[in-house]
Amino acid sequence: MAALRPVLMIIDDDPLITDTLHFVLSKHFEVFVAESHAQLKSLLQQLDSPPALALVDLGLPPSPHTPEEGFKVISALLAHSPTIKIHVLSGQSDEANVKRALTLGAVDFIAKPCDVEKLKDMLLQSLKVQDVELNEIKAEQEFDGLLGDSLPMQALRMQITQFADSPFPVLIEGESGSGKELVAGSFHHASKRVQHPYLSVNCAAISPLLAESILFGHTKGAFTGAIAAHAGYFEDASEGTLFLDEIGELPLELQAKLLRVLENGEYQRIGETQTRKSQARIVAATNRDLRAEVRAGKFRSDLYHRLSVFAVHVPPVRELGEDKHLLREHFTEFYAKQIGQVPFLLDESAKARWLEYKFPGNVRELRNVVIRLIAKYSGKTLNAAQLVEEFDLSEPETDGNAETLNLNDISSMTAQAQRHLQRQANVSLDAVLKTWERAYIEAAMQMTHGNLSQAAKLLNVNRTTLYSRMSTIEEN
Repeated sequence: MAALRPVLMIIDDDPLITDTLHFVLSKHFEVFVAESHAQLKSLLQQLDSPPALALVDLGLPPSPHTPEEGFKVISALLAHSPTIKIHVLSGQSDEANVKRALTLGAVDFIAKPCDVEKLKDMLLQSLKVQDVELNEIKAEQEFDGLLGDSLPMQALRMQITQFADSPFPVLIEGESGSGKELVAGSFHHASKRVQHPYLSVNCAAISPLLAESILFGHTKGAFTGAIAAHAGYFEDASEGTLFLDEIGELPLELQAKLLRVLENGEYQRIGETQTRKSQARIVAATNRDLRAEVRAGKFRSDLYHRLSVFAVHVPPVRELGEDKHLLREHFTEFYAKQIGQVPFLLDESAKARWLEYKFPGNVRELRNVVIRLIAKYSGKTLNAAQLVEEFDLSEPETDGNAETLNLNDISSMTAQAQRHLQRQANVSLDAVLKTWERAYIEAAMQMTHGNLSQAAKLLNVNRTTLYSRMSTIEEN
């Protein structure tokens, strides 16, 4: 299916609503309707390109009286197309559902019933924002737009510089919304391949039946509908970079063929006996735990090890400390300028609350919060109470592991020290300090793959000092 107008997906099982929306909105958009998650998946695989917009009802079969299926649809749409703009249109509009939907990545929540003309205007405005963001992503990739001075961001930039010109694959791991596609583009633009193509394919967005043709190409008549020969992504990438997003979604039968390309560069178009050679550099990304997928038999072990020659972790926002303010200021300035609004400000209480919030939806959630705040509070100064209205506090703000340690927050450090002293008698301050020093040195050495100079830079000490401290640790 091809569409000249922007594609709008409507996911709702009420025919009265979908018929009305289709009638009004089809003047501006190419509208497709799905009544369920399964029907949506089928439609997405038939589209030539990802949809630009989506309207999602939370109450969908098989459980229309709960919001869970709608939440799954939001996540699935964003996995299929990270730049899609999702508006939730639902009668299940209590505060917890609204905040959960926005945290997952929806840009807005509209309660039913709604004014269709206002809805149309909101969708058109989202298209403008989307165009701006696509241009921003391109500019950031070209000019190293990975913002942040925190230790995780310094480590990430260092790894990009270190691995950029290697011919071996890179596996980018990170949570949904953390910016893996921006990191992939940074690898290309930091490398000598920058003059060659940079192509991106989302493995979650292609039909399993067409995946092999899309990646490797086909000859004329290779299958029904193959009316002409077609070059695949590997061929089109030439000596550039091929980014395989959501690599965990690649069908098992295709994983073996991808492994062959990674091992010796060889592949064949469907219907062709000639062996072709790929010189593209492969960068893959996933928000899944591929080790767990390997154990479950859903991902090939040999492919995982081949892809993860260099593994790069994109840190979640909760680990970025003061960088949260840097990101807020960047997005506020950018979007306020683009949509012609005066930026908002935060008072001291709001700044503190901004720093405390974990942003479970990562950079995507942070950006969407900024956009909503510009619309609501242009030119105003917010307090903490006003700010918290935009946060999803329905779930405990934890990362699922031990408590996050914020070295920039003395009160947090003090509280942790108190808990330690309460639990353990005869604490040795020297032993505690030496343990932390050893842990940070070992972490820096692991992150830089044993490069002493880069580890020293990461820890903000000179090389001689680091070597001396490592020697002291070994002696003790």
